[in-house]
Amino acid sequence: MAHTPSPARPASPRRRRASGRWLAFAAVALTVGAAVATRPPADPHGATASGYGQDDLRRDADALTALGVTGVQARVTTGADRDLVATSGVAEVGTDRPVPDDGYFRIASTGKALVATVVLGLVDEGRLALDDTVDHWLPGLVDGNGNDGRRITIRHLLQHTAGLHDDLPGFATPEEYREHRYDTHTDREIVARAMRHPPDFAPGEGWGYSNAGYVLLDMVIEEVTGRPWHREVEDRILRPLGMDHTYLPGETPTLRRPHARAYEVYPSGERVDVTRVIVPDPGGYVSTTADVNRFFRALLGGELLTAARLAEMRDTVPVDEETRVLWPGGRYGLGLVNRPLSCGGDYWSHEGGESGYITLNGATTDGSRAVTVSMTTALGGSPDDPVRQERAASRLVDRALCGTAGPAGRDG
Repeated sequence: MAHTPSPARPASPRRRRASGRWLAFAAVALTVGAAVATRPPADPHGATASGYGQDDLRRDADALTALGVTGVQARVTTGADRDLVATSGVAEVGTDRPVPDDGYFRIASTGKALVATVVLGLVDEGRLALDDTVDHWLPGLVDGNGNDGRRITIRHLLQHTAGLHDDLPGFATPEEYREHRYDTHTDREIVARAMRHPPDFAPGEGWGYSNAGYVLLDMVIEEVTGRPWHREVEDRILRPLGMDHTYLPGETPTLRRPHARAYEVYPSGERVDVTRVIVPDPGGYVSTTADVNRFFRALLGGELLTAARLAEMRDTVPVDEETRVLWPGGRYGLGLVNRPLSCGGDYWSHEGGESGYITLNGATTDGSRAVTVSMTTALGGSPDDPVRQERAASRLVDRALCGTAGPAGRDG
């Protein structure tokens, strides 16, 4: 899902209801400090990671729990060898119960890559065009306060260049979480919240993360196919790839077992168990590290889309200034994030954050290698906390894909 501890997150590929929008908060905080150093890409195919082993992955996971994250599970998949899997920390505060290495967690905005894949599949079939307007499929829905669905295309929605203001319901305090964690919101209600605000910019003239834009894509999928959007995800992606551990819990606030519990650390310093919550779609998906790696390897390996559609998915634009500080060199495609590797080349991903579960992932350009790290705490005790968490998790992804084994604890 891909948010910050309280303000609505205007730009970011993570969503975190329990404390607003994770990435926006982290991005603002990052403007105070230096960005993560990376070298410019050199090899378009990315690097192999033959020098990165089990001990390296465990060390990088331990670096996250050293920051205050309650539990971590990380997995590196190549397809040729057995997965590298490491866990750190505990599954529940006050216990010594280990984090399950195959545990379920909320993937939040990582689900946007699933939605984008379905949309591009419909384009492949000639049932939808990227230049179709929102108003063509959902007449009159995007209107008012300067919003105009006649000017916004499907491509704009996929790439977060529509200008729609993001106003997703969130929990700024522990009290708000306890009071509203079981609230439900329809797609039309979420879109209506965005319509209360003027657009942040004219369509195609900027970049700004918008969850409402992907809710509109869900609705477009349903108009095109006549079926629930998540059924299209299931039939086109989950079932063919054998992603048997990826599912939508709907209005069930709990996760299947096994799973580690999730926590928010608020600016007050209070650590709150936020595992139980009802999450609005499309950020509601629950999955595992094995399934997330399977998806990204298949997508980038050309198993889900034609070469032409995959090329369009990887046609990127610059993200906004705040997010560029958080993602040095990062760019956004159609539901995919492109980031440079420190060893040269680049990788593709879509991180997410939802009610304590924070997920970073990445795969090489050809899909030969993928890594997913799931953390069970969203740190927000100070403005620097989410920054340090994002950096440390990004270093894990970078080293796992590059094969470097430098010091895990260095910040920057």
